[in-house]
Amino acid sequence: MFIEVDSSSLELNPFTAIGSDNFLITAGNDDNWNTMTAAWGFLGVMWRKPVFGIVVRDSRYTYEFLEKHSQFTCSFFPPDFQEALQYCGTHSGRDTDKAKVTGLTPVVVHDNYVSFNQANMVYCCTKASKTIIDPADFIDPSIDTHYPKKDYHRLYLGYIEHILVQEE
Repeated sequence: MFIEVDSSSLELNPFTAIGSDNFLITAGNDDNWNTMTAAWGFLGVMWRKPVFGIVVRDSRYTYEFLEKHSQFTCSFFPPDFQEALQYCGTHSGRDTDKAKVTGLTPVVVHDNYVSFNQANMVYCCTKASKTIIDPADFIDPSIDTHYPKKDYHRLYLGYIEHILVQEE
């Protein structure tokens, strides 16, 4: 069962939680949603509000859900779920039911945000902005090596509306 916590009480290292451990981005609603694994993103403050920044390529199925819906979640998991996260990052929801295959249990929290019962922390976000990453704006030309197919990300900033953790 999830309980809501204040951001000031968090002791999260974003560099390991996001960059090493990975997380799931989920967009949609209880009727229709998709999730994908991410290892890029950031937490911060923008427009005087706490935000979560995520990047998604338009080729990803989750992109379609981010475009249609105003909300998304970023869900973090204990280390023993790395295999499930790897699966969700290498298979498309267009072709498979990721929850069924991985054993992850979808759950709707706070006003139709979709996450998973097994998550230990969930950021519930409302989209605030979307920016297309334009290679013309790269100051460091080596950034372009991350895009051999020229499939640049979309950057979404979401206002963090709720932070949920598993009740101990």
